[in-house]
Amino acid sequence: MTHRDTAAAVLEKHGTTYATDAGIRLADTPAPLWQLLVLAELLSARIDAGIAVAATTELLDAGLTTPEHMLEASWQDRVDALGRGHYRRYDERTSRQLGDLATQVRDRWHGDLRRLAAEADGDADRAAALLQEFPGFGPTGAHVFLREAQQVWPWLRPHLDDRAVRGAERVGLPTDPAALAGLVDGDDLARFAAGLVRVSLLGKGEDPLAG
Repeated sequence: MTHRDTAAAVLEKHGTTYATDAGIRLADTPAPLWQLLVLAELLSARIDAGIAVAATTELLDAGLTTPEHMLEASWQDRVDALGRGHYRRYDERTSRQLGDLATQVRDRWHGDLRRLAAEADGDADRAAALLQEFPGFGPTGAHVFLREAQQVWPWLRPHLDDRAVRGAERVGLPTDPAALAGLVDGDDLARFAAGLVRVSLLGKGEDPLAG
C-alpha cells in the first residue's frame, strides 16, 4: 500500500471532523465559528472526545449557538446541557468558562471570530496565540480549533499538530506535516487531520485500517 493509499484509507474510515460529529455546519461565518470555539474548549479538557462532542451537541440543541445566546442562558442552563452530554466532571467550571468565553468573543471580537483571523493576518502561530487568550484555552484547544478551521480558513493549511502526527506514525505515514499534506487534496486536510487524531486515540490492539 502506498502512502497515498494509506491516506485515502484513513480518510474513508476515520475522516469525519469533530465539528461534523457535533452537528456544526462549519462555514466562514460568525455562528459556526463560535460553535467550533465551544467544541475546541470542551475537547481540550482531560475527558473522552466522544463526551466533549456530545456535550457540544447538547449546548447547540439548547439554542446556545451564538455568544449572545450563551450569555442569555443561566449558569444552571449551561450546567444542565453539559450534564445531558455526560460532561459532568468539569461541568460547573466549564459553565463559568463558557460564559467568560462568550463575553470575550462579544467584547473583543464583536461576536465575529473572522476578526481574529484578520488580526492573525495569515499567521497560524499568531492565530494560536490569540486563541490562547480565551479563558480555558491552552495549546490543545488552539490546535483543535485550527485543525478544524482549516476547512474554511485555507490560510491555515496544513495544520497537522503533534496528535495528528502521532496518528500518521501509527499507520506508517510520514511525520513531516508538509509531506503528509501532500497526500490528500487541500480541501480534505481538516478531515485528514481529524482522521489521524482518531487513529492516535485508538486502543493499542486495534488495527486502524481494518475492515
